[in-house]
Amino acid sequence: MPKFCTPSKTYDIKNKMGDSKAKQMSDKEVSTAFTSYYLQRATQEFAEDLDKIRNADDFKADAIPILINALSQGTALFSSADQRRIVTAEGPVKKSD
Repeated sequence: MPKFCTPSKTYDIKNKMGDSKAKQMSDKEVSTAFTSYYLQRATQEFAEDLDKIRNADDFKADAIPILINALSQGTALFSSADQRRIVTAEGPVKKSD
């Protein structure tokens, strides 16, 4: 995973969920957990391409937030119900900042 996309905090869904899974999480908590999961998967899938972009001569550090924002836009393709289902199935995920 490229350095600039490495999440730094653990969002422990199992501790938050208890026995009733993600059903007790607020929509905002589910969205945060799903975004983190989605970014992890996206950066894994596109790791080689992201490294090429990051190592390009014309790439500047101030483009990192734009790149992360662009990757995050993919979460809009998933409904709240789908996000909750995925978060419930995946268990603990990393929380992005």
